[in-house]
Amino acid sequence: MQRRPRTGSKPRVYPPSVVAEGAQLGEDVVVGAFCFVAAGAVVGAGTRIQSHTSVWAGVVLGEDVFVGPGAQFTNVRRPRAAYPRSPHWDCTTVEDGATVGANAILVAPVRVGRFAFVGAGAVVTRDVPAHALVAGNPARVIGWVCECGETLARGLRRPSQARCEACGRELGATSC
Repeated sequence: MQRRPRTGSKPRVYPPSVVAEGAQLGEDVVVGAFCFVAAGAVVGAGTRIQSHTSVWAGVVLGEDVFVGPGAQFTNVRRPRAAYPRSPHWDCTTVEDGATVGANAILVAPVRVGRFAFVGAGAVVTRDVPAHALVAGNPARVIGWVCECGETLARGLRRPSQARCEACGRELGATSC
């Protein structure tokens, strides 16, 4: 399984999406239809944001992140209309290579580790470790995934060693 190469192209933003002035989009980024990327949001190179997703100020998406349709990011843990938090947002960070499934909700402040996989419809209220597979409301670790996205192991305990049958990578103590 080969990683998609970078082309160095400008971000592609499909209409009627809006990217506010002050948002940062890296090369090869794709923003699907009906999305909003706010000023102060950071989207790393190669990231794919599917339709009907809003990325608010204080949200940082690393490189090669996949965001499924309808995923939601927040930037305030306890919002109140009468008490605006701007510009002191709670941060939500999704690290390089992670996947956020369709209709998942990430409640700030939260960090999703490298190559982690947030299942569709999950509600993430606490940090997700690198390579973890999380699902549910609230989201809980149900397994571990390879960099390529294949499931390596099910259960709460992270395997000390696991070899991916799809790509041959080894998940060990030094790989994440």
